[in-house]
Amino acid sequence: MSVISKEEAERLAKEFSKKLVDDLELVVFTQEVPCVYCRETVEVANELAKTSDKIRISVHDFVKDHMRASELRIDKIPAIAIVGKRDYGIRFYGIPSGYEFASLVSTMIDVSRGESGLSKRSKEALKGIERAGHIEVLVTPTCPNCPSAVRLAHKAAIESDMIWSDMIEATEFPQIAQKYALMTVPKVVVNEKHEATGAMSEDLFIRHLVEALARKEPVQPR
Repeated sequence: MSVISKEEAERLAKEFSKKLVDDLELVVFTQEVPCVYCRETVEVANELAKTSDKIRISVHDFVKDHMRASELRIDKIPAIAIVGKRDYGIRFYGIPSGYEFASLVSTMIDVSRGESGLSKRSKEALKGIERAGHIEVLVTPTCPNCPSAVRLAHKAAIESDMIWSDMIEATEFPQIAQKYALMTVPKVVVNEKHEATGAMSEDLFIRHLVEALARKEPVQPR
C-alpha cells in the first residue's frame, strides 16, 4: 500500500514540474534490522522520487555505510539528507509524516532552487555569522506550528555555510526529548545549549539564532 495517495502524488508531480530547478537527491539511512519507521521512511522517499525525474534516491545501511553516514553527519536513523548541487546540511530524522511531510516537500523545492526565500533583512543578519551553528528542531507530526520552525531552520542552513539543520521527530527519539526536557513543540535548540519554544516569526527566529551564535561554542562548521 502506498504511503502517498494517488491524488497527492499527482498534485506533487504538477508542483514539482513547475518549481524544481536542479536535480536533488534524497539520501536515506536505515539498517539491516529495521528501526521504527525505517521501512516507511524509505517508502516515502521512493514514492517522492517517482513524482519527478529531477529527484533521485539512494538508500544506505547506517552500520555498513558508516563512512558515508559520517561524511553526512548522520548519527541516528531513520534519516533523510536532502542534497542538491550542494549539501546544505539539511537533515530529517524520523519519518516526515503529518505536518512534517509538507516541510519535506517545501525544503526539497528550496534545495532544488538553491534559494532560501528569506527576507533581505534575515539574509543580511546571517551574513554576519562567524561561528558554526547546529540547529535541532524537535517536532511531532500533529503539531501545526512545527513546520514553520523546521522551514526557517532549513532556510538558514541554505543561506549560511556556517549552519546545518536537523528536524527531529521527538516521539521517535525519546532520548533527545529527555535530554532537552521537552514539554512542548516546536523546540529549537542551537548548539545543544540555546533553546526557544513555540511559534516564532522569521525575525524572532533569526534573532534567536544570531544571538546564540554570538557566543563561542566548540562546534565545527559543516
